[in-house]
Amino acid sequence: MDSAMEDRKKIYWHRELPPLSAELMSEHTVEADSGRVAATLARSDELWDRCYHELMARAEARLIQEIRRLEGSYAHMHGEVLTPKHDATTGESWLHGEFGYMLYRERPD
Repeated sequence: MDSAMEDRKKIYWHRELPPLSAELMSEHTVEADSGRVAATLARSDELWDRCYHELMARAEARLIQEIRRLEGSYAHMHGEVLTPKHDATTGESWLHGEFGYMLYRERPD
């Protein structure tokens, strides 16, 4: 099994639950941004979707980093706030996300 497949099994979204063998460590928040696009997100579903998918990929990458850094095994996502951002000077827009999660670790045998 490759590393990306193993990493995906470390993140559990909302109603998904980590394994019963996991014990709660602590609660955390990570933030991520999508790439910027040269338009407003309010006018285009295609641009919103592009930014959303990029934001979620970056958020998952950040979560994997944090799981490793904090020496956990799993993250259970319990909250997310997505905010469209716009820079009037450059005319660019992007999505910003804040993701709340509980960190778990595999219980030692």
